[in-house]
Amino acid sequence: MDIIWSNLPFLLKGAYYTLLITIVSMFFGSIIAVVVAIARLKGNRSIRWLARAYVSIIRGTPTLVQIIIVYYGLADYGLNLQPLTAAYIALSISIGAYLSETLRGAIQAIPKGQYEAAYASGMTPIQTMKRIILPQAIRIAIPPAGNTFIGMLKETSLVSVITVTELLRSAQLLIAQYYVYMPFYLAIAVMYWILSTGFSFILERIERRLSIYE
Repeated sequence: MDIIWSNLPFLLKGAYYTLLITIVSMFFGSIIAVVVAIARLKGNRSIRWLARAYVSIIRGTPTLVQIIIVYYGLADYGLNLQPLTAAYIALSISIGAYLSETLRGAIQAIPKGQYEAAYASGMTPIQTMKRIILPQAIRIAIPPAGNTFIGMLKETSLVSVITVTELLRSAQLLIAQYYVYMPFYLAIAVMYWILSTGFSFILERIERRLSIYE
């Protein structure tokens, strides 16, 4: 255990980057998800086709491949991204595709009468979506989206392949230094579990707060 305690600050720094990547990717991925979900439901034929193609491509390819394309592939065309920036972009695009389908299903679950009542009260389609539909849809989407967020937290380990020093990469660097495996891998497993549990708690609180729209 001494080897873990003496290197705990280094592992905590890796956990910080894991948490940072997760939060930033969740934020931008959620924005992408809202845009894509609405595009699939309300856009014209071309926009709906583009939105479906995006979701199909991202969901049909491994996240690791997407990360490599963003970091190494774009460099072939002169776009040299910093590893952390590439991680943000790749994971935001990835989670956006999955969340868009969750949100689209939640929007479709809202009764048509909600739209009719909003239009009858003089609201525009944009106001209806913003004030009536999205708040209810988000509440419905929170439980399945929570699983996606927690999955994204664990998928941040994939960005270690582009030298981002998140939690897994931190452990790998320590293993290369000390030539021992089990203590460091067990330590980061516990840290991932703590982070996942914390996210679950926060999402449950958000779900309860959003229950006022029921």
